[in-house]
Amino acid sequence: MTTRAHHDTHAPHNNGVVIVIAVIAALGGLLFGYDTGVIGVALLGLGKQFAMDDITKQLVTGGIIFGALFGCLGTGPLSDKFGRRIMVVAVGIVFALGSLASAFAHNIEFLILSRFVLGLSAGSSTQIIPVYIAEVAPPEHRGKMVVLFQFMVVFGITVAYFSGFVLGDHWRWMFGLGVVPAAILLAGMFFLPESPRWLVMKHRDQEAITILNRLRSSKEVVHAEMDEIHTVSNQPQGTWKDLAQPWIRPAVIVGASIAMFSQITGNNALIYYAPTILTSAGFSEKTAILGTGCSTILVVIMTMIGSILVDKIGRRRYLLWTIPGSIVALILMGYLFMGAGPQTDVSRTMVVICLAAYLMLNCGGFGVCIWLINAEVYPLFVRGKGASLGSFSHWFFDLIVTLTTLSLVTALGATYTFWLYALISIAAVVFIYYLVPETKGKSLEEIEGDLRANRFYPFQQK
Repeated sequence: MTTRAHHDTHAPHNNGVVIVIAVIAALGGLLFGYDTGVIGVALLGLGKQFAMDDITKQLVTGGIIFGALFGCLGTGPLSDKFGRRIMVVAVGIVFALGSLASAFAHNIEFLILSRFVLGLSAGSSTQIIPVYIAEVAPPEHRGKMVVLFQFMVVFGITVAYFSGFVLGDHWRWMFGLGVVPAAILLAGMFFLPESPRWLVMKHRDQEAITILNRLRSSKEVVHAEMDEIHTVSNQPQGTWKDLAQPWIRPAVIVGASIAMFSQITGNNALIYYAPTILTSAGFSEKTAILGTGCSTILVVIMTMIGSILVDKIGRRRYLLWTIPGSIVALILMGYLFMGAGPQTDVSRTMVVICLAAYLMLNCGGFGVCIWLINAEVYPLFVRGKGASLGSFSHWFFDLIVTLTTLSLVTALGATYTFWLYALISIAAVVFIYYLVPETKGKSLEEIEGDLRANRFYPFQQK
């Protein structure tokens, strides 16, 4: 497929409008990040009010993830039928309701149910928001625009930890504050357009052209992009069964596997349970929360850097630069927990440094690329369902990790748990090197063309 006018990186785009759209939509990521991150702090206060063993803590933490499994699968078909924009609005509404319910929970059972409701929205956000932004953004800026979602996720986690540091044991206020960004998202979405690619898929070309005229530099660029969208929009809306077609299978393997590796390498396990693990190693509660919160600041900075690099050096190379460093940090952290664990101020400081380095490189690596790649690799006619499958993979393995981390630390010890995550991370690097394609600078239609022409994997492109 030849390069068209709208790929010209020197042509000015109406980037201000696109950025506003991406920022407002990405607020769904802030909701997701805040409510998944706040549990790491809230568990300390919850443990003082309710009788909670490791299993109960894992169930409270896992409630949001279990709900996300249903949310991400349901959103794909609904977004294909009703549109991307309306589903982002639904994300905000459900998040507000779940936050309020969690804040007023009177027992553990109701809290788990409330977290399940939050999960419906969190899972939906990981499916629909990256797809929405990817379908609106111009190809050469798609990376940084979609990564805004992940930036908001890690920013939300950071806000959660520092809110917890300030609020102490007041876990109800921690949960209730999630209503604020949900309200901002809902207000902003009333002014945002529908995805032009979804409109073309629904044969509403004139509406798509009107929207693209607001987002692109000229009518010529708009017409060129419309022509390219039409090359892949002539198929009927896909079904789940279509994802099993041989030519689509490579996209499924890459999208689902990147999502899987992002979880089984342990990053969310440490985000959820780092304060619990650190306090058990002798840190005070305040120090454990502050240390983890400062680590998430580095993740925010790394995500900002990554949002630039993925459009300059590429998604694949960026992952191959960051994940090996996270492996070294895991190995060192495991060593520091050997025997009786960190006993001196120096060793405890080293633990916090290794934790920060691991989160920065793993979350700042996989986190930057997971939703971007998952939104890019699927053909238009099954993009909603394909992105749902990738999100399901993320949440499914996140649930497994969440429900096993504390039990794993108890059974194996922190040292061997960290080393297990390091071993899995090595497998992830091998997978990325051999099977993850580079999508930098390509239009979504060109990526689909690579799939159809059997030149999707790196070894097929040589």
